[in-house]
Amino acid sequence: MNDLFFNTDSATISPVATHFVVLVVMGGLLLASVWTWAIIISFGLRIGRTRRRIDRFERDFWKAEDIDAFYRVESENDLPVARVFSAGVREWRRSTAIGSVDREGTRERLATAMGSAVANEVDKLADRLNILATVGAVAPFVGLFGTVLGIMGSFSGIASAQNTSLAVVAPGIAEALFATAIGLFAAIPAVIAYNRFSHGTNKIEARLNRFADSFHATLSRQLETDVKKL
Repeated sequence: MNDLFFNTDSATISPVATHFVVLVVMGGLLLASVWTWAIIISFGLRIGRTRRRIDRFERDFWKAEDIDAFYRVESENDLPVARVFSAGVREWRRSTAIGSVDREGTRERLATAMGSAVANEVDKLADRLNILATVGAVAPFVGLFGTVLGIMGSFSGIASAQNTSLAVVAPGIAEALFATAIGLFAAIPAVIAYNRFSHGTNKIEARLNRFADSFHATLSRQLETDVKKL
């Protein structure tokens, strides 16, 4: 093992071994970059589609005259705001199914049910953002590791060849610096996308919370009139 990475006679790092490690580092960073761009494209399309569908759902909801009929149509909808709505309706039905309704308890349970639904939907929506954060934080250091190792190998090659000519050291140093470039190429889009998508996810979370608050207010008013009617 020592003979692979170190020349035991001269106590220098083997240029062949460092070249192999640098190639592995660059290959891993390229894969990370491809993975990052796949997430960026898919998440960007997903969050844009989700916003448009939320717009349509809220527009249809506030136009609906019969919430129960609207629920029958939208109960199986996989849209985050539809799941928040369904959680509120289900909790309303459970809380008002008994003979004597605890109004304050019902309000608290409605808020808890819809708040939990909002948190669950946001967690699912932001599930892959941690990958972007990880690539953005780690990729530059992985590239730097490849660069340092490559430069060490290049100087070891100089020592072995006993030749300080630029032609001897330049290819290895160029390869080593390319590892840093690939690390930055993977990290910079990941960081930008992570910040942008985190902002978009936060905006969707705010919209879900506003919808939950408005629906909670509607159900609270219903408690003051006829709890059996929805």
